[in-house]
Amino acid sequence: MLCAPSKNHRSMASLRSFTLSFLLLSFSALSFFHASFAAGTIGVNYGRVANNLPTPAEVVSLLKSQGINRVKLYDTNSDVLTALANSTIDVVVALPNELLSSVAADQSFADTWVKANISEHFPQTKIEAIAVGNEVFVDPKNTTPFLVPAMKNVYNSLVKFNLSSIKISSPIALSALQNSYPSSAGSFKTELIGPAIKPMLDFLRQTGSYLMVNAYPFFAYAANSDVISLDYALLKENPGVVDSGNGLKYHSLLEAQLDAVHSAMSAIQYNDVKLVVTETGWPSLGDEAEIGAGEANAAAYNGNLVKRVLTGNGTPLRPQEPLDVYLFALFNENEKPGPTSERNYGLFYPNEKRVYDVPFTLEQVGDGQSMPVNKSSSPVPAVQSDGKVSTTSTAGQTWCVANGNAGAEKLQAGLDYACGEGGADCRPIQVGSVCYSPSTVEAHASYAFNSYYQKKARGAGTCDFGGAAYVVTQQPGFGNCKFPTDGGV
Repeated sequence: MLCAPSKNHRSMASLRSFTLSFLLLSFSALSFFHASFAAGTIGVNYGRVANNLPTPAEVVSLLKSQGINRVKLYDTNSDVLTALANSTIDVVVALPNELLSSVAADQSFADTWVKANISEHFPQTKIEAIAVGNEVFVDPKNTTPFLVPAMKNVYNSLVKFNLSSIKISSPIALSALQNSYPSSAGSFKTELIGPAIKPMLDFLRQTGSYLMVNAYPFFAYAANSDVISLDYALLKENPGVVDSGNGLKYHSLLEAQLDAVHSAMSAIQYNDVKLVVTETGWPSLGDEAEIGAGEANAAAYNGNLVKRVLTGNGTPLRPQEPLDVYLFALFNENEKPGPTSERNYGLFYPNEKRVYDVPFTLEQVGDGQSMPVNKSSSPVPAVQSDGKVSTTSTAGQTWCVANGNAGAEKLQAGLDYACGEGGADCRPIQVGSVCYSPSTVEAHASYAFNSYYQKKARGAGTCDFGGAAYVVTQQPGFGNCKFPTDGGV
């Protein structure tokens, strides 16, 4: 089985240079979206480094049911491509790094590969692009010299078989950058420019293709959490930072990373080449040292990113160019090596249940999806101090409460986060305050979770806390304590 390489190998030194560059995050109203800038697109990476995944046919049904119409693969597996046939799903396939030297050295080898892996499936399967290699510049087997020759030979084969509508590119990691802060000073590593970057960008320009970029704000945040605000990394509301080089204001770490690549391309006169984000994501679980990994953060990052892409325009440096993004990844993959996070980037578990709630389409964004998945969505009345149940109902409003089945340890961890880094207003549950009684972890966590949820405008993924919370439609309360709505008290 061919697989995507571990993301843990990426140069943390390069990422550390990317500390305080944040881009303007401006969510347009849907009416503005229809009338102004074109929206971007959302796709998903379908990796298969696992022994418990659904069949390809089941995966295609899942993609359709979720409104996902763009998928990126890490190989050209025949079963997967056959399952995707006649599905209307746009597909990016991949030629693995192990084949680069052979394809680069022999045009007939490239012809054979294209005929067997592309011609056999196109056009029934809507293959729109081929990723030749993946993060080749950091491949420990030093396959960089073979990259551009391989791209050219694959392209020649496509032309030979009348398949030249299929684009050719190759995903690069942010470690290809020498400088990334501020974004306006972005530049490629000097040793890569002549041998690889310029020839590749020349090829992309000549063939009308685009640069594939894998960008992970999670790595930059995990390495620099002392100086990067979590809100910046998660595309949440934040005050923003002005780029000293061009005066642009930034609110999003991801867009700052992308504009650093834009600047690097402009510095060597390739500002006409488009960029597509072929990987980005956030792990829902990680090791203790992997700061920021967690379900709530993953839901916030991916949910906010989808909203940004589908309802906004481009980056501040290229506002007219919509963002096209592939989320990493479709499933948690249990056989991936490396730290715990590597096996927990999935949007879905192998049983096809969502790991957390995130929209994939403009319609879902408009619906304001925020229900935690695999949890009860039934209204749950709150217990009053006298043991009686409060059942106050207010149509159209929602609140966030603790899941008592999550256990005291998980509730306490969520409570600590909400009242600390999360910025919830926990004054009402302090000793002597109106919501202190009953003095239980579940009651206090419910109040804190809801305060956080309302403060975050009831956004997707903001009522989860690692499975310790869920949304209700009846206003919780106990005694004289009523839970706030819309940030009010």
